[in-house]
Amino acid sequence: MEISIPVLNQVRPDRRTLCFPSTLPASQEAGGARLGRALIFRGCAIRARRSLAPPFMVPMRLLMCALFPIIGFTNEAKPLSYYHDVVPILKQSCTGCHHPAKLKGELDLTTYGAFQKGGKHGPAFKPGQPDQSRVIEEISGEEPNMPKEGDPLTKDEVALIERWIKEGAKDDTPPEANSFKLIAPPVYAVLPVISAIALSPDGNTLAVSGYHEVLLHKSDGSGIIARLVGESTRVESVVFSPDGKRLAVGGGAPARFGEIQIWDVESHQESHSFKVGNDSVYGVSFSPDGELIAFGSADKTVRIISANDGRETMKFDNHSDWVLATAFTVDGKRLLSGGRDRAMKLINVANGQFIDDINKLLESVLCMARHPTQDLVAYGGDLGRPRIYRISENQGRTAANNDVNMIREFERQPGPVCSIAYSPDGNSIAVGNVDGEVRIYKTADGSRSATLKENQGAVFALKFHPTKNQLVTGGYDGKVRVFDVPEGKLVTAFDPVPIRTADKVASAPVASN
Repeated sequence: MEISIPVLNQVRPDRRTLCFPSTLPASQEAGGARLGRALIFRGCAIRARRSLAPPFMVPMRLLMCALFPIIGFTNEAKPLSYYHDVVPILKQSCTGCHHPAKLKGELDLTTYGAFQKGGKHGPAFKPGQPDQSRVIEEISGEEPNMPKEGDPLTKDEVALIERWIKEGAKDDTPPEANSFKLIAPPVYAVLPVISAIALSPDGNTLAVSGYHEVLLHKSDGSGIIARLVGESTRVESVVFSPDGKRLAVGGGAPARFGEIQIWDVESHQESHSFKVGNDSVYGVSFSPDGELIAFGSADKTVRIISANDGRETMKFDNHSDWVLATAFTVDGKRLLSGGRDRAMKLINVANGQFIDDINKLLESVLCMARHPTQDLVAYGGDLGRPRIYRISENQGRTAANNDVNMIREFERQPGPVCSIAYSPDGNSIAVGNVDGEVRIYKTADGSRSATLKENQGAVFALKFHPTKNQLVTGGYDGKVRVFDVPEGKLVTAFDPVPIRTADKVASAPVASN
């Protein structure tokens, strides 16, 4: 007689436990248990057939068959994992309204510690006591209180969180969970939107934003020099230091963190990375001596850090909305910041003291550019009228409602102004708008000298070449274009990132975090 154990429907249990994984949703766990029982009762059926095996082998095989269900299916289910089982549910349905930048109910669900602490109603859960845990009360029932936006959690998801709490609600977040691990440069099937570009002071290197990276190109578009891959998924701002040796990159991961990266341009190595706040940063600028880096943030603050060690030297929180642009004065002693609250604020760099709003509050300040050699600033906003201001205290502004620092107002654009730049001599400005046009104006009289219409979609970034009569643009369509100015003739257009076909993308490694 020979004993055999048939396999039901060719379903394989987990090889490590000889049973189905314990981390499945409740409905799947129930199915696994039923299958396990089926294997126990049906899998040990004895089929008699002729065998040449010695007689003593039969009892041994009977014993093994009897032991198999004990070894394979009487094991207690493994405890649920906070990191692998609970966190995915929270990310899918909960953290959109409960993260550091949006603390509904004063509740943050982005980390175990914050989850355990709870919100304004106290701790979210009591380990071992799901029936006394507020989170279970909020997500359970026919009409659960949470989530308020989106679909309720499924019964399986509620049961999983309940079981995790009952098992002790242990934190198994790995130490490396919040660290960035570079596997390979990102792989692109389509061109990403270009949100920022920068030209080195010598004009030889062009930096272009990508996804998780900044790409360094030869400025004539003849080839990629290097790919600087970092943790930030979004790159919102790039700027070279005055000596061209360093590149500062501002961006982050929305609702998670802001980040300033500093790269060595020659070695292509990241020398420093500084996490800032809980949302992306914008409008990065170097001080004239290259020792300080200023930037704004979605958290309504302006910060200055040391370019050498990341030490915060100033924090300014007088804005009432996102801060999108910064610029140091020529002497580096004052800083100008602008954002969605419509104000361009002048700040003392040494102590962070607010000096004054230099402008009359007319429209959101979406972009700024300081004159190369003078304390003048050009800005663009959502009303589509570029303006040039003197960077000075606005004497009499409050009493008479006068815009005394405004020097020039230009014609209205087809839409909001997305980007603005001064020419190296300060005699021209280029203005990119949401409609895809780039217009070049003479600063002396405000007349238009050229109109560039080759861009398809909003122009989010543009820079004049420091040594040639050229303008580089980038934006929604993902193309980099180089124009001769003031003629407005297109010199070249190129893809800043390598594009792979769909079949190659499917199997290619990518950067992840």
